[in-house]
Amino acid sequence: MTRDSAFSWRFVTPLFTGSAINAVNTSLIATALVPVAAAVHVPVGRTAVLVSALYLAGAIAQPTGGKLAEEFGARRVFLTGLLIVLAGGIVGGTGRSLTALVVARTLIGVGSSAVYPSAMLLIRRRAETAGLTAPPGGVLGGLMIAGAATAALGLPIGGILVDAWGWRTTFLVNLPVALAALVMGLLWIPADPPVEGPVTPKQLAARIDVVGIAGFGGATAALLVFLTGLPNPDWIALGLAVLLGGGLMWWELRASRPFIDMRLLRADPALTRTYLRFAVASLCVYTVLYGLTQWMQAERGVSSRAAGLLLLPMSALSALLVRPISRRNLIRVPLVVSALSCLAGSVGVLLLTESTPIIWVVGITLAFGITLGTTVSANQTTLYAQAPPSQLGTASGLLRTSGFLGSIASTALISLASHTTVNDGRLHVLALIMVVTAVLGVVLVVTDRGIPARAGT
Repeated sequence: MTRDSAFSWRFVTPLFTGSAINAVNTSLIATALVPVAAAVHVPVGRTAVLVSALYLAGAIAQPTGGKLAEEFGARRVFLTGLLIVLAGGIVGGTGRSLTALVVARTLIGVGSSAVYPSAMLLIRRRAETAGLTAPPGGVLGGLMIAGAATAALGLPIGGILVDAWGWRTTFLVNLPVALAALVMGLLWIPADPPVEGPVTPKQLAARIDVVGIAGFGGATAALLVFLTGLPNPDWIALGLAVLLGGGLMWWELRASRPFIDMRLLRADPALTRTYLRFAVASLCVYTVLYGLTQWMQAERGVSSRAAGLLLLPMSALSALLVRPISRRNLIRVPLVVSALSCLAGSVGVLLLTESTPIIWVVGITLAFGITLGTTVSANQTTLYAQAPPSQLGTASGLLRTSGFLGSIASTALISLASHTTVNDGRLHVLALIMVVTAVLGVVLVVTDRGIPARAGT
């Protein structure tokens, strides 16, 4: 099997289509929060749970979906995830209460989160079948364009949908996309091999490490409660997160088939640094995605739709950068460019005022487009090369979880900086935090001599 026949358009199209669902949904709901509040008769502030529900579901479900894919077949988990997305789209499109919509966003988050790690595992196994030794960079680039670079598209798409047909379309739009990916996956992705051995409930619990999954989910949920509660910290939630996190580490070091292989992370700190780099870059990118948009609407009087459209160049530039970098399996130079562009963009935000020309705002978003395009491509290629093949599903899910944690932290920072009002001064506080974070990102890259120039070197 040649590279071209292994990764034909029939094989990769359902993977790319399904992976885009999660990325777009991270920001799709933003323009619908106000009309949703009016429709279900709740304060606008309460609708923020629709954002955090998907973040929490994704942070937990990404590595869980990867673990299930490793154990029971990547195609099975991929298709099951799409079915869950369909259920979420229907519940959200017909829901009449905030509770129903939260359930819908959780279903969409869980289902779409199972898709990306399954796709990574399908690509890895396809490459091994074809006898490829180097990462299939072009395919990984396409997957990352779909799975991360499209995140900024949610805002303009959501604005157009809400303006034209109402807030329910932000849920219903998932139906045709998920259905198309499901049909293509059924037709064009080869079937999984049979599941090895009998699976009793006890064996299933040990095989997927139910205790580890529960501990990870509990620690992540508690941390999210603490972060989203800022500037009024819930110290009990933070204490619970630390307690559950410590218990998780203790358990995973002793589990025979751990959900998160702590021994691997301890033996291979380079993999841990990959997660940390991605979290730092995600924090800055999502702070711009939400914080800058909020400032433009409140301080500059820009409409939701126009604010979303201003982010299109950022998404387009990031997508343009991903493919050539991934094709060449480049790592070190893109990571350096990512760190420096993040720092430059953060300094640019620090210089913004109400009278700053809009072209300067676009320039800042383009700087973060460079950050997004270089960091997603280089870190995904690094992960593909670093993670053991048998654990690539879980490792891929954890990469996306680190991105979710960065985005969750960004919402906490925005809440801290702008909890009473949104103006130039509050934006500058946010920018100072971004500059400090970006400096950390530069240090992480420049001081890490173990980063290769490209995968396989």
